[in-house]
Amino acid sequence: MPLNRRLAGILLHPTSLPGPYGIGDLGPEAYRFLDWMQAAGLVYWQVLPLGPTSYGDSPYQCFSAFAGNPLLVSPEFLVRDGLLDSAEITPPSFPRERVDYGWVIHWKRELFTKAFHRFRDGAAPQLCEKYQAFAARPDVVKWLDDYALFMACKDAHHGQPWYTWELELRTFRKTALNRARKELADAIEYHRFCQFLFFHQWDELRAECHRRGIGIIGDAPIYVAYDSADVWANPELFMLGNGHRPTVVAGVPPDYFSADGQLWGNPVYDWDALRQTEYRWCVERLRALLTQVDVIRLDHFRAFAAAWHVPAGASTAQAGQWVRGPGAAFFEAVEQGLG
Repeated sequence: MPLNRRLAGILLHPTSLPGPYGIGDLGPEAYRFLDWMQAAGLVYWQVLPLGPTSYGDSPYQCFSAFAGNPLLVSPEFLVRDGLLDSAEITPPSFPRERVDYGWVIHWKRELFTKAFHRFRDGAAPQLCEKYQAFAARPDVVKWLDDYALFMACKDAHHGQPWYTWELELRTFRKTALNRARKELADAIEYHRFCQFLFFHQWDELRAECHRRGIGIIGDAPIYVAYDSADVWANPELFMLGNGHRPTVVAGVPPDYFSADGQLWGNPVYDWDALRQTEYRWCVERLRALLTQVDVIRLDHFRAFAAAWHVPAGASTAQAGQWVRGPGAAFFEAVEQGLG
């Protein structure tokens, strides 16, 4: 899509689409939305982050910067694909004006569990080859195993954040990881399957966008959540100290909006460590996102020049200081890596 002339678009996160299933999803209502966009002459759909949300349900605090949010999977399309029966997706009386995430998470997880067991028992054979192809995609291989293991471990710890797990597991020791992979094999495969469902439906929707001449603007928040597979599996890329606890966290300084500033709490990148790898993790993150969207918005672009680092444990952002970011060298590495 051209960026050298004025074009009209709209911002709408898919969770805000209407429908009876408690949360907007990638099903028929998303295609009706494309009908409306096309009739209105809109050529860009800005979607915001699409990752699996963590505590607080914000798309800017996700369990992974690479994975998709299974809550966006359409129950109707699971029926279409032969993974569920129509009677099984009769929804309870979800609120119409808001998303009750706790209720939706519980209800949809039951659906996905049924679909997963049926898929393993041979239902929807037309999806088997697609599932294998998804798991083998170069942009997927780099993150899927760590993410699925992370989520399976989180389930086994009743949703507790990774930095509260037993020492060997939270510090990513090989022996503990191998033991978890063996003991949690079914749960790991379940989370891999849920990612396949999301990307199967998202890829179909994106293809329909392209058929209609609609481009998708995605969103890459500069920071990731502390309780994420990204930090758990790559602690050396963040400013972490003893026990993999952050030494500083992200925020913004006091201003006329807030006398205390904003204390976000996200771990901050160790740009020196990333520079030594030619920013490989960041480049791969953007490469993966470009398989999902057509244009990327880099959220909190300011921090690439300098970011506000707040000492971990501070009650407000007032005690922070400006620390230089990677600057142009980051974007030169991205250009070299992605073209």
